Amino acid sequence: MGQASSHAAGAGHSTVNPIGMLVAAVGVVYGDIGTSPLYTLKEVFSGGYGVPVNHDGVLGILALIFWSLIWVVSIKYMMFVLRADNQGEGGIMALTALARRAAAGHAKLRTLLVVCGLIGAALFYGDSMITPAISVLSAIEGLGLAFEGIDHWVVPLSLIVLVGLFLIQRHGTARIGILFGPIMVTWFVVLGALGVYGIMQHPEVLQAVNPVWGVRFFIVHPGMGVAILGAVVLALTGAEALYADMGHFGRKPIARAWFILVLPALVLNYFGQGALLLGDPEAARNPFYLLAPNWALIPLVALSTMATVIASQAVISGAFSLTRQAIQLGYIPRMHIQHTSSAEQGQIYIGAVNWSLMVGVVLLVLGFESSNALASAYGVAVTGTMLMTSVLVSAVMLLLWKWPPVLAVPICLGFLLVDGVYFAANVPKIVQGGAFPVIAGLALFVLMTTWKRGKQLLVDRIDEGGLPLDIFISSIAVQPPHRVQGTAVFLTARPDAVPHALLHNLLHNQVLHEQVVLLTVVYEDIPRVPTNRRFEVEAYGEGFFRVILHFGFTDEPDVPQALKLCHLAELDFSPMRTTYFLSRETVIASKLVGMSRWREALFAFMLQNANGNLRFFNLPLNRVIELGTQVEM
Repeated sequence: MGQASSHAAGAGHSTVNPIGMLVAAVGVVYGDIGTSPLYTLKEVFSGGYGVPVNHDGVLGILALIFWSLIWVVSIKYMMFVLRADNQGEGGIMALTALARRAAAGHAKLRTLLVVCGLIGAALFYGDSMITPAISVLSAIEGLGLAFEGIDHWVVPLSLIVLVGLFLIQRHGTARIGILFGPIMVTWFVVLGALGVYGIMQHPEVLQAVNPVWGVRFFIVHPGMGVAILGAVVLALTGAEALYADMGHFGRKPIARAWFILVLPALVLNYFGQGALLLGDPEAARNPFYLLAPNWALIPLVALSTMATVIASQAVISGAFSLTRQAIQLGYIPRMHIQHTSSAEQGQIYIGAVNWSLMVGVVLLVLGFESSNALASAYGVAVTGTMLMTSVLVSAVMLLLWKWPPVLAVPICLGFLLVDGVYFAANVPKIVQGGAFPVIAGLALFVLMTTWKRGKQLLVDRIDEGGLPLDIFISSIAVQPPHRVQGTAVFLTARPDAVPHALLHNLLHNQVLHEQVVLLTVVYEDIPRVPTNRRFEVEAYGEGFFRVILHFGFTDEPDVPQALKLCHLAELDFSPMRTTYFLSRETVIASKLVGMSRWREALFAFMLQNANGNLRFFNLPLNRVIELGTQVEM
């Protein structure tokens, strides 16, 4: 998946017990890649690719899966990508901020890297709709093997599970999150046990660890070789989660969980399914469930459903986390963010994202109706995000870490080549149903770039009629207006110009407060800003002060709380003496040079529906005055 980041098992993050940390990491990080055995080999052998279910075909596919897991996950992510942490935080947006900083002296390269990051983030949202749909459908389809004539219940039951999952999001997942780790550990143990059971029937399947079988498959099936990678990559879905959740567990617990439990369990299960196919080619219709003894089928369906719900939860939580980071970095309009835990800062809920994902997932389940059909759409977004990650981490290795090119270039080219081949193999899927994540990603990319560009144009337009701060203060000294008691805080994006709200207040009310604070909130390209770097203050005289608050892209922008850090004797931010003045702009599309008219209209609509500064900055409702202004763009 693109970037899953679940905070449901936050309790695991706080423990110092390495075993508890490992179990928590398994529950949060590995849900998606851990449920891939449900559908990967089924798609390979019964997905219309024409792969022969014989000795050479099975061993060739297993070799491709095994070495893909080794190269992409064990080497690329574990050894390199996980080292690209932004003060401990991971994920595509954190990596984008890191790459943007690395290319600070190269304007065009900086822009290109930001575009790559936005493409990866946009594709993630498309992928985050497919992951719950295909995972839960695959799990529920096991009932069709246990009970005759129940196939028509698969879609309704899947919808009940998925809709229920989205409905509980607003209540938080802390309680059920405690169970995530133990359930997923049980899941991986069962995966490994089933794999060993299958391998014992046909031990010759272990020959597939030899990469020659994969090379031979390409030689014997040259036309099919690259295309089949579009199905093989299903075994890698969820690799981005390893990096995205680094901020909650750290690199070591994630790496230990992978090498000690997850990788062995996955390899054993894939090889066990392959052994089953060597003995019974007809089992290709559902090798995962047919690998289990008959008596274990119902318990396995129940365990699979729980595992896929956990995988889906990771994607949903990841969408919330990514959205908050994108809001802080200025690429998405402000939304109401609800905290579902008083103990864990990362547990958040964003209603607009939750319901949008639910609608997308429901439409996918109703439209495709089976995991086989949905697998044709899966992979485009996954490989697209993986490719963008490789581009960004290559820039970080060369420009920020300054690794010797003789070492870094071959490694980066290896990452880009493999990810490029996987992405190319998935491009034909666009016309087979894979257009959905691409269209969703494209739409979100347009929205993000329109918002970012529109906000910049808005600031520029406001500045055109702005009054320099020093001239304004000088005029106040010459002709002082009536001053009233208290502190007035005016939020403004520009520290050197007079806010429009201040001019409007002075014009209409003919008064100024004793202390006037011009407040600017600045977001840094780092996850968290230390408390001792949060606050900057400068006195201009005549009761005017410039205050700059610094936040990281995972910080909570609580302005009243941050202002308490100010210990300047002249300033009093006590709640009953402080009034906050906000300016709300209404954009009017015009023929001025800027964006095309349709993008200006889109930006105006987004601005009108964006969450205001009042809630976003946690300002007290009864101490805020909003003043409006119209701006032509």
